[in-house]
Amino acid sequence: MKKTNKLMALMAIVAIALFAAMPAQARRHADNNGKQVIYTGDIAKKVIGYNGPTPVNITIKNGKISKIEALPNQEDPKYLRRATRKVFDQYEDLTIEEALKLKPDVATGATYTSEALIKNIQMGLKQAKIDKPEKKTKTKKTKTSKTKKRSK
Repeated sequence: MKKTNKLMALMAIVAIALFAAMPAQARRHADNNGKQVIYTGDIAKKVIGYNGPTPVNITIKNGKISKIEALPNQEDPKYLRRATRKVFDQYEDLTIEEALKLKPDVATGATYTSEALIKNIQMGLKQAKIDKPEKKTKTKKTKTSKTKKRSK
């Protein structure tokens, strides 16, 4: 049993190291279908759950949160599962603005983990709001009168 836990911890560390080695552009991904994925591992490095950092991926599609997933971390799986079920569902189908105003409930018995997940989500959404391309407004063209040149 102990060997399995050590092996799982080693695999998690290797996965985190490989993911951290990816360039930042690859970790904050947007495609042509209006889908954007925000990785919070870089922007929320100092956000600590009960046992360490709790990075998440936030998927935003057509301006709304479509999915949030916990990435490899050192939290107890039982408490992480409890926290993710409670926290992530509260954000589903909200716009970035609505989600930033949300005061989500934490999971009883998994308070530190819940609070860390919430902080990761908030920081990721603030980053997504900053990275959001501005909508171009159409300018109205005015008609100009053409003047004829006078001949002398």
